[in-house]
Amino acid sequence: MRVAVLDDWQNIAEASADWSALRARAEVVFFRQPFASEDEAAAQLQDFDILMPMRERTAFPESLIARLPKLKFFAMTGKRAGTINFAALARRDVVISYSLDGGHGEATAELALGLMLAAARAIPAADAMIRAGGFQAGVPTGFQLAGKTIGLIGLGRLGCRMARYAAALDMDVLGWSPNLTAERATAAGTRFVPRDELLTQADIVSLHMVLSPTTRGMIGARELGLMKTGAILVNTSRASLVDETALITELRNRRLIAALDVFEREPLPADHPLRHVPNTVLTPHLGYGAIEAFRSFYRQGIENVLAFLDGAPIRRLLLDA
Repeated sequence: MRVAVLDDWQNIAEASADWSALRARAEVVFFRQPFASEDEAAAQLQDFDILMPMRERTAFPESLIARLPKLKFFAMTGKRAGTINFAALARRDVVISYSLDGGHGEATAELALGLMLAAARAIPAADAMIRAGGFQAGVPTGFQLAGKTIGLIGLGRLGCRMARYAAALDMDVLGWSPNLTAERATAAGTRFVPRDELLTQADIVSLHMVLSPTTRGMIGARELGLMKTGAILVNTSRASLVDETALITELRNRRLIAALDVFEREPLPADHPLRHVPNTVLTPHLGYGAIEAFRSFYRQGIENVLAFLDGAPIRRLLLDA
C-alpha cells in the first residue's frame, strides 16, 4: 500500500504525530508543495492507494478522481470540503473517513480576532515600516475598538466565540444570520438586527457562515456599498461568501479595509490583485491551522488509515442518499 499525505504546505505533518505504526505497513510519502495543475496532481497521485488530503487545499473534482485508478481510501480532515466531489468518490467505492481538530473553533475565531486588531491598528504596515528603516511616518493612524460596533454575520460556534471576544473589548455587538432569532442573539451576547442594518451600522463586519448555494456571493457590490467608509471586513470563513471583484473595487477606492484569511484560489497567485491593493491584512488560510489542530488531524488520520488496513474503517463519512 502507498499512502500520500497531501497539502503539507507548512512542513508540519511528520512532526505532528507518530507515523511509525503506519510506516511499518505502508509506504508513506509527504507532498509539501501545491500541485500546479490537475494534470500534475493526476501524474503524482495515480500510483497511490490511500490519500490523506488537508481540506480546502488540493481540489478533487470528478475529472481528477477518475484518473486515480488505485485509489481505495480517502482520509480527509473535517466533514465538509467544497473542493471535493464526494459523490464521485462514492461511485468509485472509495471509502471516506474524516478527522477533526478536537476543538470548538477556537483557532479560527482567535485568528479572526487577530485580523481585526491588526487591521484596526495597521499593525502589518507598522511592522513593515520598522523593518524598512522607518518609524511612524507613513504608517496609517488606526482606531481603538472599544466603543465601536462589530457586526457578526453567522452566530454558530465561531460567531458566538467572536461575540465574547468583542464584548471583552467593550464593543457593541450586532448579530445576524438567516435563521437567527432575537432570543438566540441575546443568549449569544449580541443584538439581533436585519442584515442591511448590521452592514450600515458596523465599524467591523466579521463573516462566520458556512458556504452553500444560498450563501455564495451573499456579500456583493450592494452589501459592500452599505458599509461605512473605513469599515473593516473580516473573512476567515470562505472567500466565495464575498464577490471578490466588488471587494477589490472598494479596496482600490480606499473606501473599505479587508482582513482576509481565505481566497478564491489557494495558494493565492503571485499576480493576484489582492496582493497589491491597499487597505488589506492578508494571511494564507491559517484559520484552523494551529499546532493543536494538526496534531489532532494527523493522529486521527493515522488511526483512520490503520483501521482501514485492518478491514474495519472508523469515522466514516456517510453521504446522504
